[in-house]
Amino acid sequence: MQIRKAGSKTRVVGAALVVALAATGALSACSSSSKSGSKVVVASAAFPENALLMEIYAQALEAKGISVERKPNVGQRDVLFQQLKSDAITVVPEYNGALLAYLDKTSTETSQSGVDAAITAKLPSNLEILQPASAQDNDSLVVTQALATKDNLKNISDLAPYAKDLVIGSAPEFKTRQQGLLGLQSVYGLSFKDFKALDNSGPQTVSALQHGDAQVVDLYSTTAAIKTNGFVVLNDDKGLFGVQDVVPLVDKKNLPQAGVDALNGVSAKLDTTTLTSLLEQVVTEKKDPSDVAKAWLTSVGLGK
Repeated sequence: MQIRKAGSKTRVVGAALVVALAATGALSACSSSSKSGSKVVVASAAFPENALLMEIYAQALEAKGISVERKPNVGQRDVLFQQLKSDAITVVPEYNGALLAYLDKTSTETSQSGVDAAITAKLPSNLEILQPASAQDNDSLVVTQALATKDNLKNISDLAPYAKDLVIGSAPEFKTRQQGLLGLQSVYGLSFKDFKALDNSGPQTVSALQHGDAQVVDLYSTTAAIKTNGFVVLNDDKGLFGVQDVVPLVDKKNLPQAGVDALNGVSAKLDTTTLTSLLEQVVTEKKDPSDVAKAWLTSVGLGK
């Protein structure tokens, strides 16, 4: 999974989410003070789930008395990572499998412990990942119900006889990732007719599948469009995509211990079912993301 989000885990309302956050004042800095005396900058990539996670992290930090500035819609993983390294931001919601793929394109680690250890070994000294959540938003190969029925597609390996005649679509970085086209070739032996560069599990990707511009796309597993369009998720029967646990990536020297505790508290409570439900409230039910974050944090004892 690349930061996108999903990239999703629909992301059709990415811009609307940012507008909604701005309209409610959620993009402005909070006036509360952190114990360290410095402001913690929480950022997100440009897709609804990551922006929602940013808001959850920000409110959890504020509940501990930490002053927070929000920076939504910053960009792709490479932009966020460089800003973390340069102290421009302090916290970003990440996905451990995709982060490792960014740090080490040759890694074949798939277990949570192996992935997290490999990430730690590759991170600059000022950065660290905190406790991962059990919530996952994984890359998923998705087809229409019509194609799945026509070719009896249930697993990714079922694409073998057909891939040479199919166009696959995803965000550009999917083309060069092991957990992308490279792995589909080396693990599954799949060579597609063409690759179509689209957005991160967003409206372009959904539209391409709907209109046949791509017959197979990469959508994140919490993407509401999968359910609303009746798309079929192909089972990753050879385990290519591994784990994609939600995890805070932080600049540790600029995050007080109270902040570490707050973010670890979020991870301890956040599972996949919960994340999917929260995202559906924002994307499908059009609820304000700040309100969704506040209600959930309050319900699990992490709000203020």
